Amino acid sequence: MHLSPSWLVARDTQPPSPVGRGAERGRIPRPQHPANAPRAPPVPPGPAAAFRSRPRGRSSPRLRGPGRAEQSGAGEMVPELEKATVRIRQPERVREIIQSLREQGVAKLQVISDFDMTLSRFGCNGRRCPTSHNILDTSRVISEDGKKKLKDLLHYYYPIEIDPNQTLEEKCPLMVEWWTKAHELLVQQKIHRSDIAQIVRESEAMLRDGFKEFFDQLHKNNVPLFIFSAGVGDILEEIIRQANVFYSNVNVVSNYMDFSDDGVLTHFKGPLIHTYNKNNTVLQGTGYFQQVSTRTSIILLGDSMGDLTMADGVPNVENILKIGFLNDKVEERRGKYLDSYDIVLESDETLDVVNGILRYILTET
Repeated sequence: MHLSPSWLVARDTQPPSPVGRGAERGRIPRPQHPANAPRAPPVPPGPAAAFRSRPRGRSSPRLRGPGRAEQSGAGEMVPELEKATVRIRQPERVREIIQSLREQGVAKLQVISDFDMTLSRFGCNGRRCPTSHNILDTSRVISEDGKKKLKDLLHYYYPIEIDPNQTLEEKCPLMVEWWTKAHELLVQQKIHRSDIAQIVRESEAMLRDGFKEFFDQLHKNNVPLFIFSAGVGDILEEIIRQANVFYSNVNVVSNYMDFSDDGVLTHFKGPLIHTYNKNNTVLQGTGYFQQVSTRTSIILLGDSMGDLTMADGVPNVENILKIGFLNDKVEERRGKYLDSYDIVLESDETLDVVNGILRYILTET
């Protein structure tokens, strides 16, 4: 079920590169991920303050992050937290949150996640993977003139989006302007609803390694998965559908297209969702969080600073674990991510850590 609509742009990463014409096609994620998918590149042993060595007590086994520093008992609970891609500023706090999530039980758990570059991959074999928007605006249904204009918008507005010297108040109206202009260009292309499935099938879209276990675990245990995306809802739904994991517990709020009786795109439904308004202001009227009001334990997954507000509408939160995927410009953005997310996964194209945490929480005590 989906609850609302909008469109996706590159977030707090480099501008997305267009899909090459000669690229290998047909990379839609399937239940069995391609065996030749590369491992995440090793993380440099950067000296984050969180991972400086400290005395180890008997109850403190090693949690191996960059630098192999001694940590709390979280690694014993969830072995995947020993991966070299993991960074944690406050490991004892993370251990306590994970333990509380388990003690509260499956009946109180929900997962809130971004989609592009969070559930989907950032890259593969040295190439950038497309976002839901990239899939559409580089597809065969967009004219060459349309592609050029969409790229021009990206080059103008993207530097504004990531400019650290501009405030959120200054950026928001410009993001609305960007999304609106992009939507208008897409509407001019007379996109047919019947083309969506083939557009996705021909794209290089890929979900992260371990996606099937992630979706299956949540579905098997009746845990709601709320996907909150500034992308194109029709595209991301089709990606999940073609991966055979669009289960009944999956709910999506995104930017959806509206079609005429003849199946031609006429406009995008509101409210518009962009990078910096992924919060309760665009959920008003959906009542989603009220429907799951007893789900007061949250795992939040994102890859940008804008994703941190996705759970703002949840009433009476008891526990929340924020996991951030740091996909790009790792060195310069590490500090900000460690300040904001409980667990930071650097250049990690898998859901291994998330799945390990879920296995621990969902195991009957």
